[in-house]
Amino acid sequence: MDAPLRSVPAEPDPGRSRVGAADVAFEDFFRETHVALFRALSLVTGSRHEAEDVMQVAFIKVFERWDRVAAMENPEGFLYRVAMNEFRSRYRRAKRAIRRAVASAPPDEAFEEAIEDRDVVIRALRELVPRQRAAIVLTALLEYSSEEAGELLGIDAATVRALGSRGRASMRKTVRDPT
Repeated sequence: MDAPLRSVPAEPDPGRSRVGAADVAFEDFFRETHVALFRALSLVTGSRHEAEDVMQVAFIKVFERWDRVAAMENPEGFLYRVAMNEFRSRYRRAKRAIRRAVASAPPDEAFEEAIEDRDVVIRALRELVPRQRAAIVLTALLEYSSEEAGELLGIDAATVRALGSRGRASMRKTVRDPT
């Protein structure tokens, strides 16, 4: 049988810190943005676990600067930029580690239970290089303009358009010839 739930004391514990208005605002921001960010990062990274890690780091970094971020015109855009920067940093570190180890890791099978159409799209996305994948997810799925996606990725809008075009062409080949 489950243990009974403990009741919350009416008086605040003097040893615990109090939640301030800024913390509550951040909690609201988190509730409003975490699902969409997780979905985007799952597609960009190709791994639910990696997406969770990147998302946690991004939210921690945003929380640490919440007083400044909350005053920004687009705090969600800043969150996505932090997440994409973290993703790129992890990608570069992993690339260096793979070069050193001269071995490749097996693909993550996080999306095996997805419906067939979704599975095809995810497999096609996985075949892309990470920059192409990020460009397609940001522009096609999250509907950012190429200028906004370029800001998030730290590249020119023209580069985003080129990466997206090459990525879509590669995805068409993958979908037609799944081998």
